[in-house]
Amino acid sequence: MSAIDRHYLDMALALASQGLYSTMPNPRVGCVIVNAGQVVGRGWHQRAGQPHAEVHALREAGPAARGATAYVTLEPCGHQGRTPPCADALVAAGVSRVVTASGDVSQSIGADRLREAGIVVEALPCPRARALNRGFFSRIERQRPWVRVLRPAALEIGAIGEGAMLSHCDEQAPLAHWRGRASALLSTCDWVKACDTSLVAQVAGQRAEPVVPLRVLVDQGLDCPASAKMLDGRAPTLVLHGAQARRDGRYARARCQVLEDLGALRILQTLHELDCNEVQVEAEPAWCEALARQGLVDEWLVQV
Repeated sequence: MSAIDRHYLDMALALASQGLYSTMPNPRVGCVIVNAGQVVGRGWHQRAGQPHAEVHALREAGPAARGATAYVTLEPCGHQGRTPPCADALVAAGVSRVVTASGDVSQSIGADRLREAGIVVEALPCPRARALNRGFFSRIERQRPWVRVLRPAALEIGAIGEGAMLSHCDEQAPLAHWRGRASALLSTCDWVKACDTSLVAQVAGQRAEPVVPLRVLVDQGLDCPASAKMLDGRAPTLVLHGAQARRDGRYARARCQVLEDLGALRILQTLHELDCNEVQVEAEPAWCEALARQGLVDEWLVQV
């Protein structure tokens, strides 16, 4: 691998990052096609159900894709989903080489299809490519979402945060950014009563319209006040509650689901079943600490 390969993969990663708020539950992927030292095609995945990055890049490249190298931030898919396999599109276009920045255990047949067609496939692993899709990889490889916790001011994370990464909520990456890249925003009834958070993500100025994260309220007895912002209907809302709780008009605009076990693991399993990649938790210190003590916090978000 050469510095030139890394340069083009960096270009592909920059394209992929444009889908930070809009591709869920799909991964964020970028593609650059280069022929004879010239970039002939660029593309990025914008939204689930729409063409993948490779297809956009191939459309721009046209006939110039034949004999070219495709730089892709994630191994091309090889199965028929809502869109056709990208591996087949690359084969049909006649590219001669594909360089990937990260593998994908859910799509590993993509590389096999390329090799069977005589295309050279080379991996240039890049931590940035993994980081961009850490939630997607967590869901596929660990069968649970990536869990990011907004640290309550009263919680000291030094003793319980071992093994979790640390990120900062600041002017460069405000709370709207972190909420916007999540698949689900989770809070609890006690926290809603204390601070009445709305958990609405408002990200503006993106080329692709952001996907509105699912709001998740853990409310064992359905005790939240009718005036709670979490029940205002401004975003899709799932209320997880116990079997003995009685619903009333307060929850008319929310989807409710009974869970016999409202433990953290069962809640994360439910969100995995809903194809959630990243879950951002904003809850009271005791709930956040309980997550950490069970080893379920992957990332602490600290406001500075």
